Amino acid sequence: MDTASSWVRRWAPLVPSGEVLDLACGSGRHARLLAALGHPVLALDRDRQALAAAGGPGIRTMEYDLEAEGAPWPFEAGRFAGIVVTNYLHRPLMPALMKSLAPGGVLVYETFAVGNEVFGKPSNPLFLLGAGELLEQAREGGLRVIAFEDGVTDEPTPARVQRLCAAGPAYAWSDAKLDHLSRQKQP
Repeated sequence: MDTASSWVRRWAPLVPSGEVLDLACGSGRHARLLAALGHPVLALDRDRQALAAAGGPGIRTMEYDLEAEGAPWPFEAGRFAGIVVTNYLHRPLMPALMKSLAPGGVLVYETFAVGNEVFGKPSNPLFLLGAGELLEQAREGGLRVIAFEDGVTDEPTPARVQRLCAAGPAYAWSDAKLDHLSRQKQP
């Protein structure tokens, strides 16, 4: 079983109560983490086989190809208390994704950035964030940044990444107790 990303484990406790979307969920490592934190989770992926592994208590799966020609974004504005995305980038979805976050919701995003080509795949610029791109997407989506990183990581394998945790304008900022996050027990 895949271990949840350390970035997602760190920031998931800030997601307020409510439904969480695990976008491009793969085998569901983050869906399981979020469900263990008490959230009802919608795990979305286009890969039926991956979704079979992603299901579990508190997790509903949805097979959907967000990149299929003419495929509409399937969620209404303000639906999710949290959205988690890792190792996935399809820029045309970003505005709709941001709108689907509840005004007090939290977005946790981590994916590859320019410079990753020296480590292997992905190496196609279509799948690599440019300098500051994730920050700009959050700003354009009306989100306030809680945390951001841009650099090289060795875990789970060497990669160049950008990581973001951001919240909607109605987020209860008194809940963003950053010093408590590292001491919190994680599922």
